[in-house]
Amino acid sequence: MVEQLRDAAAEGRIDLDELDARLEQAWKSKTYAELAVLTADLPGVSSAGEELPPLVLKGGMHGASRGPGRWEVPGRVIAHGGLAGVKVDFTRVDCRLTEVAVEAYGEAAGVTIVIPEGWAADTSGMDPGIGGLKDKTTPTGFREPR
Repeated sequence: MVEQLRDAAAEGRIDLDELDARLEQAWKSKTYAELAVLTADLPGVSSAGEELPPLVLKGGMHGASRGPGRWEVPGRVIAHGGLAGVKVDFTRVDCRLTEVAVEAYGEAAGVTIVIPEGWAADTSGMDPGIGGLKDKTTPTGFREPR
């Protein structure tokens, strides 16, 4: 990540002050997701989402979200709802992939996934658990819990 940031500065995509701030944040980061945001707005840093580490979001006690806004989508997203829930909004993302795998664990509060017009979601392999599954992308997408 440090090398990618230095390359971005050398190519003039960020100035030296921005480089210093991002390098400081890179050294403080504890997860791949925290590192990924440091280059998400830099074109050409990662040419394929498969190379990005998975995005892991944990709702915990305060909730978590990604988007809306511009961010580069990795090939895999893992969301744990926890007690306060998780929301993943793909409506304004930079996605170069034809498919993104999303693992959603609703837990106590659930996971909300928002996709833009023209995208499709295959929820056939999902276990609705005790809370059920609402798929608003197709007319027959809602399944009651068993």
